[in-house]
Amino acid sequence: MKIAIYGQFYSNRSEQTIAKLLNLLDRADLNVHIEHQFHELLIKDPKLSISDHFKTFNELDASFDLFVSIGGDGTILRAATFVKDLAIPIVGINTGRLGFLATVQIENLEKAFDDILNGHYKISERSLLEFETNPSHPNAFEDFNFALNDIAISRNNTTSMITVETKLNGEYLTSYWADGLIISTPTGSTGYSLSCGGPVIMPEADSFILTPIAPHNLSARPLVIPGSTEITLKVSGREEDYLVSLDSRLATIENSYTLIIKKAPFCIKLIELHDVSFLDTLRKKLLWGEDKRN
Repeated sequence: MKIAIYGQFYSNRSEQTIAKLLNLLDRADLNVHIEHQFHELLIKDPKLSISDHFKTFNELDASFDLFVSIGGDGTILRAATFVKDLAIPIVGINTGRLGFLATVQIENLEKAFDDILNGHYKISERSLLEFETNPSHPNAFEDFNFALNDIAISRNNTTSMITVETKLNGEYLTSYWADGLIISTPTGSTGYSLSCGGPVIMPEADSFILTPIAPHNLSARPLVIPGSTEITLKVSGREEDYLVSLDSRLATIENSYTLIIKKAPFCIKLIELHDVSFLDTLRKKLLWGEDKRN
């Protein structure tokens, strides 16, 4: 099995988890490749033993069987920019806080990898959003114009609200007068959209969410739309440009551009262990049912 290892940070918080993981992979005699920048962080710690058999990588290809993300949900979102449309399954080792996507904890690490190496898991296919501009914007996310969690439109260098004219499949919906607008996937429904009042959607649902950010009109509510919908946005405001983020990757777009957002032609595959479910994660992370009366 050929495995890619990726992390964004190395700290005291993650030291024990990473050491245990590398030891497990070394004992299993696997073909392990560590992302080169992450490898540079790891070798600075003299206490960390990294096998000479481990290699490094800059980019992935279809020969990889598994992508291991070490960190929180943000690290998995960044991992998607490596995997792209290669359909390599991703498993998240949680060294962060919330962990809706990175669900493997250090206390379950050994059993989790035993299950994975023996094929005892299921694949959760997650939809992505594709971002385009009209006319084409050469500097806007040219390396990876897709989002696993959400695409957010927000004001830039101003305290004034922006107006986001929104069409669905060419039909006018409304003009949001707000701080911005979030277009979220089911995966991202527990992220930024949720904090702005959006609903939680099951990961396998074929739908997206439009969630306004602090709308001036209080009647503007989150809207769930079919996954086949093409969304067209035209932004205007006092400033000449605004911000667009794809899973926290930022670009500045001028008001003259029209944005086109639709479902991506491929999915990201996340590994789910049989003893972990989305509903179980909801109860644990959002404390559903946690009531002194129960």
